[in-house]
Amino acid sequence: MRPVAAVAALLAATVVVAGCSTAPLDVGSTTSTPATSTGPRTATLAQADPIAVTPSPVPQLPATVDTADGRRVTVTDVSRIVALDRYGTYGTTVFALGLGGNLVGRDIATKFPAAQSIPVLTLGGTDANVEAIIALRPTVVLTDASLPSSATVVRQLSSAGIPVVVGSEKRDVADAPEQVRFVARALGVPEAGETLVRRVDDGLAQARRDRPDVPDGDRPRIAFLYARGTGLLILGGPGSGADSLIDAVGGRDAGTAAGLTDAFTSLTSEGLIRARPDVILMLTDGLRSVGGVDGLLRVPGVSETPAGRTRSVVDADDGELLSFGPRTGDVVLALTRALYGPR
Repeated sequence: MRPVAAVAALLAATVVVAGCSTAPLDVGSTTSTPATSTGPRTATLAQADPIAVTPSPVPQLPATVDTADGRRVTVTDVSRIVALDRYGTYGTTVFALGLGGNLVGRDIATKFPAAQSIPVLTLGGTDANVEAIIALRPTVVLTDASLPSSATVVRQLSSAGIPVVVGSEKRDVADAPEQVRFVARALGVPEAGETLVRRVDDGLAQARRDRPDVPDGDRPRIAFLYARGTGLLILGGPGSGADSLIDAVGGRDAGTAAGLTDAFTSLTSEGLIRARPDVILMLTDGLRSVGGVDGLLRVPGVSETPAGRTRSVVDADDGELLSFGPRTGDVVLALTRALYGPR
């Protein structure tokens, strides 16, 4: 996590870091300046690759799993893994299970340092190139319906004799442990998966302990704002995934509180002002695309919100915030400490 702007008090007794990046996270490397009555605290979290729960797991193969698209797939070889989803969940999980050395193809969201030399197969950000996948000679492909062309990819790869394991596209805090278990079962390392789930649960439990006891009416309102330049600005609402993160850190999803009914709604100045966020949460690349915090404050409506007036903006790396996998506990813990400080 790294500061990117000035910060201000969220509540009378709590403070927020003005900007941070959560990919990758090392919550043990937090540095901060204490909160005082005259100013806020800042926090910095070091970047790191996923820490494997075991350095060299021995897969128990063959492994058979029921996939989200209604098939039963048997995996007999995990020596050449391709992991593709919109969020980077599967690539991160492969590394965290200790099988990162077997990953030969990835999605664009799997972008922590250790994965940089692995070919990206979703260069457009979503659609996968079937020919490029086959050229890598994968022994198993992990994917889900978050990619628009997933059904076609599954059909073509299966026809080529490649086992394709399709998981759930659901992404939220509660679902993160099952995402980990599913990948671990498919790759024949269920025990490593359970160890990894315990790590996730430990992070979430620590975040609950670190969170102050704030009455429901005083919970900070946090708005998730997705941006790709000022021409594409979307406010998160119920079911965005970010709403579950906001709830886990003790906040109120500002979009939901303002009456949004869809996961994502095109941003209007009136809608943002009505949402009254105390904090704006963004993806790092999205914040950069609008010109940083200064550019964000020029977006109509932002400067008229409590978050805009106090420059309370938190940014988190695209490949981490919404991946909801092995580092979800770390993400929630890091955001909790950014909001309230370590306890």
